[in-house]
Amino acid sequence: MSGHSKWATTKHKKAAIDAKRAKAFAKLTKNIEVAARAGGADLDGNPALELAVQKAKKNSVPNDNIDRAIKRGAGLTGEAVDYAEIIYEARGPQGSALLVECLTDNKNRAASETRLAITRSGGTVADPGSVSYLFARKGVVSLPKNGLTEDDLLLAVLDAGADEVQEAGDNFEIVSEPTDLRAVVAALEEAGIEYESDEIEFVPSMKVELDADSARKFLKLADALEELDDVQNVYSNVDIPSDVMAELEQD
Repeated sequence: MSGHSKWATTKHKKAAIDAKRAKAFAKLTKNIEVAARAGGADLDGNPALELAVQKAKKNSVPNDNIDRAIKRGAGLTGEAVDYAEIIYEARGPQGSALLVECLTDNKNRAASETRLAITRSGGTVADPGSVSYLFARKGVVSLPKNGLTEDDLLLAVLDAGADEVQEAGDNFEIVSEPTDLRAVVAALEEAGIEYESDEIEFVPSMKVELDADSARKFLKLADALEELDDVQNVYSNVDIPSDVMAELEQD
């Protein structure tokens, strides 16, 4: 859902890699524009912008795209960039819950397209607050297992404020309070452990395990939402068991 889910391989088989790449670039450059608008174009004086640029470079966004996003966000190109953050709540199959995080320059468009994607894909738009209470804002670092154990990671990051280490398919996820995320990343770097992503995410307090039929419906809903230009992230409380994943990949 946020790039490192257990069902990512299934989703990638269903969508063009180029489209996914373009969507990822657009998301990262939007974050740069927002940070530049809030704190100016100087990376040294704008930590949020410096972090957004680091993440873009880590994900191979071209330097020209990064430079344009900084200038556009800081108002140096004459364009007015003003994004609003909106979160929509939805229900999926088998009582699953979704939070849809949008960053948009047109609230009406974001609202209508998001609602349409939810209803057309078999979901239900939920009232504000009826889903969000199931999630908490957390720092999440994702990294491939690469022969590491949970104990290896805990030894490296526990003193930095990490709360727990979870398995997520072929990856580990290190969960912390948002304020401890930078310290956890620094601890990994100091230990020489490479990671794939570090984000502030909505993490569910409990997960809902889906059967194969519900998992298919859920993936259709999640894909429809993630394809929308205004959608930055889709979070859910879904768990797709490994045997169900195996069945889906044979479809």
